[in-house]
Amino acid sequence: ARATGIDGGVTVSQSERLQAIVLRRTDYGEADRILHLLTSAGRRNVIAKGVRREKSKLAGGIELFALCDVVVRRGRGELGILTSAQLQQFYRHILDSYERMQFGYEMLKLVNRASDQVDEPAWFSVAQQVLAQLNNVKVEQKLIETWFYLHYAGLLGDELNLRTDVTAHTLSPDKTYMYDNTEKGLRLAEQGDLSADAIKLLRLIQAKPLATVAQIGGITEVINDCWLAARQHAAV
Repeated sequence: ARATGIDGGVTVSQSERLQAIVLRRTDYGEADRILHLLTSAGRRNVIAKGVRREKSKLAGGIELFALCDVVVRRGRGELGILTSAQLQQFYRHILDSYERMQFGYEMLKLVNRASDQVDEPAWFSVAQQVLAQLNNVKVEQKLIETWFYLHYAGLLGDELNLRTDVTAHTLSPDKTYMYDNTEKGLRLAEQGDLSADAIKLLRLIQAKPLATVAQIGGITEVINDCWLAARQHAAV
C-alpha cells in the first residue's frame, strides 16, 4: 500500500506483499514469534503477533520447507509486522526422507547466516530451487548439495575457479586435479580425484539452474568427488 502526502506526492510504501521462505522461527513472549524471512526483495525480519494462539490465522502460512505469500507492514523498530500469510506451496516430500530433511535444515541455517551478511535477493532463488528439488525424490541428493555449495560460495563472493588451477594455468582435459583447501582452488595432481568429466559437471552445475542440472544423466562415477570439492570450497 502506498500513502499520498499532503502535497500530492507518493511516500514510501508502508506494507509490501511478497513471496517468502521461512529461514528461522523463534518464539517470543507468550504468543508471538519472530521470523527470519527470505523474499524475492531480500531479507525481512518480522514479528508474527499472536501466531502461537490456537485460532491464529497466520500459523498455517509460515511453515518451514514452504513457499509462502506474505504481507509485511513496517514496524516502529527493526522488525516488520506480519499481517497476512498464506501457504503457496509446501514441499512435503522433504519430510519423507531424514537425509533430505537434515540437508534442508542445513541449507536454511547457512542461508539465514549468509543473507544476514550479504542481503542479496538471489538467495531466495537459490533456496527455492533447492527446496523444489529436495522435494523431488528422483533427483540425486548429492547433486542438489553440490549445486547449493557452489552457488552459496558464489553469492558470498568466492566463486570456485573452474578455468585455471592455483598456479594460473588453464585446466587441461587430459590431466587430473585435487581441491587445495589452502589455496581454495584446483591443483594439478597425478592421483587427483577430479577428472575432466568431474570438472565438466562442476562447470554445468555452477552455470545452470538446478532444475536443468537435475536432468543430467551418467553422473554416478563423478558426483561424489564433485560434492566433496564443492563442500570443501564452501567451507561449511
